[in-house]
Amino acid sequence: MPKLSFRCAKVAARRSSLRQVRFRAAAAAAVVLSLLLTACGGDAAGNGSDSRPVVLTTFTVLADVARNVAGDKLTVESITKAGAEIHGYEPTPGDIRKASKADLILDNGLNLEAWFGQFVEGLDVPHAVVSDGVQVMSISEDSYQGKPNPHAWMSPINVQIYVDNMVKAFSELDPGNAAAFRANGDAYKAELQAVQDQMKSSLAAVPETQRALVTCEGAFSYLARDAGLTEVYIWAVNAEQQATPQQITRAIEYVRANKVPAVFCESTVSDAPMQQVVGATGAKFGGTLYVDSLSETDGPVPTYLDLIRHDADVITKALAGATAGAGS
Repeated sequence: MPKLSFRCAKVAARRSSLRQVRFRAAAAAAVVLSLLLTACGGDAAGNGSDSRPVVLTTFTVLADVARNVAGDKLTVESITKAGAEIHGYEPTPGDIRKASKADLILDNGLNLEAWFGQFVEGLDVPHAVVSDGVQVMSISEDSYQGKPNPHAWMSPINVQIYVDNMVKAFSELDPGNAAAFRANGDAYKAELQAVQDQMKSSLAAVPETQRALVTCEGAFSYLARDAGLTEVYIWAVNAEQQATPQQITRAIEYVRANKVPAVFCESTVSDAPMQQVVGATGAKFGGTLYVDSLSETDGPVPTYLDLIRHDADVITKALAGATAGAGS
């Protein structure tokens, strides 16, 4: 086992080194392209005649929340696209070029965007961490034990704190519209609280003996806390590796011992490991949950509020014994 761990560490270090080389090459290319576009009179940010300040977020969930706060006063864009996995994302030259022209960058923090520190290094653009002030939950298992669980937005209560941080950052960016940002924020926080109340009421219908939320990633700690569910997962944080036999066995043993009726996986990862749990236990595959990314506009979760409603509905129906959908 020590030899295997050492080999894995060497592979991880090599991957990290290659990432850094690729990142520096991408950054250099982006700078050159930006200079060329500027010299030719082009707009590297692609904003055309839109003179509104540009806010760039690290992923689609933050972009949707930010648009609700910004209203029509700011242009809000996301670095990652719908469906992208955020943890191990590798920025492109286009991302760096876009960031260099932004007026403000928003990131989640809590070690979610492992690539972010290097991404903003050398950029003369202010950024705000929207999770500041959240009561952080720690990861309790695996190699991430003791580190903060970054998925704080899976609680609409926490997202109200995100909104306050955005209102503050936007007001500093554009003081003339501070009152509009505050009004937008207050209205959106009321919607967030309504969705939180609806989610809690919906999940209250699940019998106490079935209140276990078994997922691929440990991304639901905050939602489980808010809804009174016990969280169980195969791996703590999405990584560049397959689930280990030990992780899958642990999930199988829990599902069997507690007679869990349904299990779930997230939209940005393969559900193959969880299907092994299904095959070994007879539990149903309850459905796909959304965490790290929204869907396209014509998909099931085009907004953050839709994401929470969707996840609560899928969890409730599956755990309460309703028809679970695909894989059931």
